[in-house]
Amino acid sequence: MGVIARCLLLCWLCSSLPGLAEEATPWGAQYFPNTELIDHNGEHLRFFDDLIKDKVVVINFIFTGCGDSCPLETARLRQVQQLLGERVGREVFFYSISIDPLSDTPEVLKAYAAKFKVAPGWRFLTGDKGQIDALRRSLGLFIEGVDNGRSRDHNLSLIVGNQATGRWMKASPFENPWILADQLANSLQNWKQPSSEQSYADAPQIRPPSSGEELFRTRCAACHSLGPEDGQATGLRAVGPDLLGVTRRREQRWLSRWIREPDRMLAEQDPQVMALYRQYNGVAMPNLRLNEADAQALLAFLEQEAERQQP
Repeated sequence: MGVIARCLLLCWLCSSLPGLAEEATPWGAQYFPNTELIDHNGEHLRFFDDLIKDKVVVINFIFTGCGDSCPLETARLRQVQQLLGERVGREVFFYSISIDPLSDTPEVLKAYAAKFKVAPGWRFLTGDKGQIDALRRSLGLFIEGVDNGRSRDHNLSLIVGNQATGRWMKASPFENPWILADQLANSLQNWKQPSSEQSYADAPQIRPPSSGEELFRTRCAACHSLGPEDGQATGLRAVGPDLLGVTRRREQRWLSRWIREPDRMLAEQDPQVMALYRQYNGVAMPNLRLNEADAQALLAFLEQEAERQQP
């Protein structure tokens, strides 16, 4: 048998061996705990065997009582789910795991998913707290010395990966949803859309964003649109109201405080806040720990957009 024929035979044999892909990556059954979890529909599942083995996944850790970052994370991933459409639950799998399992029963998680109008294919999971903490450590999402039972101090990063290939990475919950969708649908699937080569000389000039615009894109755009020209994707942000012209509809001091202290205003049952809370399915605006300077920068950007789109 010639050298080439022997090489081809070896390649065929290797590709036919069961379990070879799993053995080729250290991130397999020997690394990940096979934690038992329960999803929001009451189904019992094993983390490795049922949820991530040979799958492309996005994983984050939340708790439904969170008034800070968790609602923003959920809203952002909801956008990504909408961009991926029916591929979620078939080719890409979404998992949000509670770090407060004593409070977050399957029934509570089911209500939380319904509040955000999450589509099928995304599981919200709970289980034993000690086992979930061990799982977070294996994923690099447990902050030793900080994650000491105060749930609000948990790691905010998402984990996206392809277990079969061993490609894993952390992502920010403030990431552009199109970038996350591309990672999950294309790069982690080892597939790229063909693209024509273009010169950098033909690239358009992009102006640097103001601090207010940057705040809007990273903190607000997960839940809010900004007029018909805000064309990231129609219908992605049904969680909260459109903010075009809001500086003309609401009093400045009220808006500034609402940006900085939404949780306090909700607790005080401010009439305008309660009306918005009821109108938008009981989804509370998270407290993103913005200060007065942040609020003024954001309001300045919103006013500039109103002047540009509604002169």
